[in-house]
Amino acid sequence: MKDLTEMYIPTYADVEAAHARIAPHIHRTPVLTSSYFNDLTGAELFFKCENFQKAGAFKVRGASNAVFGLSDEMAARGVATHSSGNHALSLSYAAGRRGIPCHVVMPRTAPQAKKDAVRGYGGIITECEPSTTSREAVFAEVQAATGAEFVHPYNDPRVIAGQATCSKELLEQVEGLDAVIAPIGGGGMVSGTCLTLSNIAPHVKIYAAEPEQADDAYRSFKAGHIIADDAPNTIADGLKVPLKDLTWHFVRNHVTDILTASEDEIVDAMKQTWKRMKIVIEPSCAVPLATILKNREIFAGKRVGVIITGGNVDLDALPWIKS
Repeated sequence: MKDLTEMYIPTYADVEAAHARIAPHIHRTPVLTSSYFNDLTGAELFFKCENFQKAGAFKVRGASNAVFGLSDEMAARGVATHSSGNHALSLSYAAGRRGIPCHVVMPRTAPQAKKDAVRGYGGIITECEPSTTSREAVFAEVQAATGAEFVHPYNDPRVIAGQATCSKELLEQVEGLDAVIAPIGGGGMVSGTCLTLSNIAPHVKIYAAEPEQADDAYRSFKAGHIIADDAPNTIADGLKVPLKDLTWHFVRNHVTDILTASEDEIVDAMKQTWKRMKIVIEPSCAVPLATILKNREIFAGKRVGVIITGGNVDLDALPWIKS
């Protein structure tokens, strides 16, 4: 991994270029509201629904920007990554659109629905143990064998610029926001949100939401340096990875606060969203709403953008169904 002094920090010009580049390959996702959740929280909530995105997740934005930004020579060798799910299937989708190979290292415990989606888009899966150490070691072997271009799930300026297009759209769709909140794992979406808002709406506060059982970003934020957990255990499978130097740069400089929620609070928010809004969201995407419900005094009276990051759920393993 390059340190930050060697890594390019994306600019808002990169975000605008990314939005133009990926436009043929993504949806401009809708913003939904809920009078039920507004009454419950005392806030006006605007849900940016990336669960309706191509490949079912926001990560198709960053993946498409990386894939379609490659030269023909680089693209011919294909792309490769490690991911628990949504980046894996998003990169597979984008690679398929360009007609190039995509090699993916996934934890053996990743949701079957996400593995099936990766293969459905043409991705080639190599499984690893469910830890950051195993993931990165197995990936090194795959990349050495294939020579494919590494597209990191989040610590990549091309990916962050792509993810930043989500909040760019949100600001175009909703006026007068006071705050935006998004889930945080490795920090790609939150970094993209920071990149956009710090440039075109610096008055808007940025909150990140994290599971209590995978709260390394919260602890990093409070300590002032990266604290990485190797294999946290949470139902929010998309939020188990640690911050890296590039995403930490954005979090450290632009995030207002990081809020956490328990496993029960996450499941309850996910279930209430399904029940009240009639939309399918993943546990990881329910964390922002869970933290709003837990910290109503922070958001009451405010207009808040809530980024729902994906909807790739294993319908045979819903967390509120007892086996």
